[in-house]
Amino acid sequence: MLPEHIVDFFSTRQDLLWLLTVIMDLSITLLFYRLFGKMGLYGIVVLNIMLSNLQGPKLTVIFGMQTSLGLILYSGIYFATDLLSEKYGRREANRAVLLGFATSVFVVLMMSISLLFQPSTVPEQRVFAEKIHYALMDLFDFTPLFVFGSLFVYLVSQSCDVWIYHYIKEKTQGKHLWLRNNVSTITSQLIDTVLYAVIVWAPIVGFATAFQLSLAKYFFKVFVALVDTPFIYWARNWDVTHKDWHEHHIMCYKRVLPPDNARIDEKT
Repeated sequence: MLPEHIVDFFSTRQDLLWLLTVIMDLSITLLFYRLFGKMGLYGIVVLNIMLSNLQGPKLTVIFGMQTSLGLILYSGIYFATDLLSEKYGRREANRAVLLGFATSVFVVLMMSISLLFQPSTVPEQRVFAEKIHYALMDLFDFTPLFVFGSLFVYLVSQSCDVWIYHYIKEKTQGKHLWLRNNVSTITSQLIDTVLYAVIVWAPIVGFATAFQLSLAKYFFKVFVALVDTPFIYWARNWDVTHKDWHEHHIMCYKRVLPPDNARIDEKT
């Protein structure tokens, strides 16, 4: 898909590629917010959780440590919910968390059903059909422990992120955005990492290996949390209320309605 010279360039510069991917993910979140307002942040939460599930099984080595590629986009969800918290309040952030949870459940269900369909046996397409079928099985043939464990960890950690963010905001009277942004994300990511290690990884590879893998992942999660701080400061002062469809439509509806006194006069 990409030009060969780009592939060759980044094949020996994986650390740089990872950093650029982090910045790209955060930048796209800002772009969606700028273009679509609150709905853009909802879209980012759904998009990132789907992509992080797809990229999750892909392991790579960054800064000498093995990690999952999916955690970049998964960490980006925290940035989107923090921005929702800052601009729209706790209710909208929690709504985005539940939307991401519901989307994940639906994707897992539908992909599990799709694997029940056997590949085509038409001679001309049989080899291609079997190749795609087994590739999808590798990606989506989840164990019940992985499915329910991952969904539970996501719901708990994201809910904690929103709660901690608003707790700090109330205690600091809306000051120190950097503090609530970083503390909420770093703390909730720690909860996410520990729960995932205990519930999902430990039964498969043992506690020692699970926590060893989790330490490397947590390092990258903290790094992403620190990097997203300038981005949330940048977006905090943007006025995109005209992009928020629900509020915008209500305002337009109010403009076309006559004043209450005028409507009373018409009836009399």
